[in-house]
Amino acid sequence: MAGVVSPGNVVTTGEVTVDGIRSPLLQAGPPRAREAVVFVHGNPGCSHDWEDLLGRIGEFGRAVALDMPGFGRADKPAHFDYSVQGYARHLHAALIELGVERAHLVGHDVGGPWALAWAAQQPSAFASAVLINTGVLVGYRWHALARVWRTRLLGELFMATTTRPGFRLLLRRGQAKPLPRPFVDRMYDDFDWGTKRAVLKLYRATDPRMLNTLVPILCGLDRPALVVWGRRDPYVGVEQAELQRHSFPSAEIVVLDHCGHWPFIDDPQRVGDTVIPFLRRQLAA
Repeated sequence: MAGVVSPGNVVTTGEVTVDGIRSPLLQAGPPRAREAVVFVHGNPGCSHDWEDLLGRIGEFGRAVALDMPGFGRADKPAHFDYSVQGYARHLHAALIELGVERAHLVGHDVGGPWALAWAAQQPSAFASAVLINTGVLVGYRWHALARVWRTRLLGELFMATTTRPGFRLLLRRGQAKPLPRPFVDRMYDDFDWGTKRAVLKLYRATDPRMLNTLVPILCGLDRPALVVWGRRDPYVGVEQAELQRHSFPSAEIVVLDHCGHWPFIDDPQRVGDTVIPFLRRQLAA
């Protein structure tokens, strides 16, 4: 593994292979610790979304983030099961490969359902959750872009005609200020046909109502949870933040008024100052 510069600690790069699917990996902290903070990115995203938080957590514990199949620089095979349960199974196998026996989950966007589906199936390994503009969405209706992706031919046409300027413009929605250009350009550079295919398959295989089956399971566990939400999110409304108490009755909820769908990019300092103390307490416990 090679070191890359990150605030507070060294973040190392590597990879993990599960069922022949290779995923780039970022880690910080003690690399063999069996307890870890596990970051699960959303769409479109990758492990590098979490680099700032990874470095800060590495000062007091192990932190792990990987590119999930179909995203970032991970393999993007046509045969992968691009569904919530498919990603949950992949995450489970990856954590076994990495020697993580107890996980504190940090999820964003569709990474939240992937991670929470795993948590419901592996309660003994699930320690706590940080949900950033994600969770088990209650009474949720797809946003406009998701409806396009779910529509055959229209979704393919949208993907085929997406350009870099259009991508930048799309990500301006709900933002008090533009997302940093390097962040947006990195996402677009990763948004190749393999990722576009993964997105179409994922959204067509996902019914938010099916995810409600996770609610009684997670509620019964009542694990410690921190919910962080950008009030200006145009994709998943801020009302969903409070509704996460259905799954996590003891959840702490923090709403950031000036943030959109990516609070950890909009205001990394505030998000870090909220998330890091919570995770420090969970690891200490």
